[in-house]
Amino acid sequence: MTHAQPEDRSYSPRPPGATAALILADGTVLWGRGLGAAGSAVGEVVFNTAMTGYQEVLTDPSYAGQIITFTFPHVGNVGANAEDVESITPAARGLILRADVTQPSNWRALRHLDDWLKSHGIPGISGVDTRALTRRIREKGAPNGVIVHLPGGDFDLPALHGQAAAWPGLEGMDLAKDVTCAQSYGWDQGLWRRGQGYARQEAPRFHVVAVDFGAKHNILRCLADAGCKVTVVPATATAQEVLAHKPDGVFLSNGPGDPAATGVYAVPMIQGVLQSGLPLFGICLGHQMLALALGGKTRKMETGHRGANHPVKDLASGRVEITSQNHGFAVVEDSLPQGVRVSHRSLFDGSVEGLEADGRPVFSVQYHPEASPGPQDSHYLFQRFAALMERRG
Repeated sequence: MTHAQPEDRSYSPRPPGATAALILADGTVLWGRGLGAAGSAVGEVVFNTAMTGYQEVLTDPSYAGQIITFTFPHVGNVGANAEDVESITPAARGLILRADVTQPSNWRALRHLDDWLKSHGIPGISGVDTRALTRRIREKGAPNGVIVHLPGGDFDLPALHGQAAAWPGLEGMDLAKDVTCAQSYGWDQGLWRRGQGYARQEAPRFHVVAVDFGAKHNILRCLADAGCKVTVVPATATAQEVLAHKPDGVFLSNGPGDPAATGVYAVPMIQGVLQSGLPLFGICLGHQMLALALGGKTRKMETGHRGANHPVKDLASGRVEITSQNHGFAVVEDSLPQGVRVSHRSLFDGSVEGLEADGRPVFSVQYHPEASPGPQDSHYLFQRFAALMERRG
């Protein structure tokens, strides 16, 4: 794929004290103060509206290839610690803030967020009008951009603009291979409880194989807490490799990128698992690829859903759940074949938030029931998965 070079143009001059910039693909330059690691990164610029859990957000593998705009102004105020992470290596490419990061004020803080960002090589920028940037994303869609933190202030804006304009974007991009595990491993860590830390699952009732397309740790913890011994396998595992573990159920994890691109190798695996009759549960990217395996289609959304306050309706019970979400692709409802029905729907835009397959122990949700960060309205889904495995015996 070839990309046109950006035309000659004038750029807004660097204000005094500016040590960082966000350069969008259309040539817009937003100046600010640098934080985190010095350097630059290119990606899709998105926003997240959650008021808590910035460390969980930054370490969510589903943010691979993305630069995150936090709409909540007080990011960094509770510092960082070793427990609130969703992956060993953060996948987010950068972060955009309104206010400077303050000294941490929380009993669990072990280090300053700025120091944590530097240790993971993540550049950031503060002093940006995040409300205006969020409105721009809502109106025009998520743009590609380059975030750059240069303490010396030597910005080559035409070159940076060229990088942003040339980046191909997430549509058609398989990023699961970049964030999946290198080899299979066992997981027995349960949920965190105050004064106790993380529990251990020492008496599992079920064995679940979790296919890692970019799995968040708290999803694995919720599976363990529901009575599962968990074996995590790489995204490229075949159906034969998954079934060779003799599981009671199979879980399809969240992850980044275009589900259609990842589905090239994952869909045949999912179809093989479906033929086995085992209970199957998918979340986020796993939900989207389950739809593909069942004969549906997916599409790129204009802005996506990213936050911890998204209302979703369970169509069977009529109950409304407040959910945590992070996705830029969605299932195309009209593409779903007979026997596959929508179980949950977004009350923001009506998009598909859950699927069930008639007569089969198969279901999925678009949102994040592990609530990290976010409300715990949807924790019951892990118990539903356990009940399916128990019923199968």
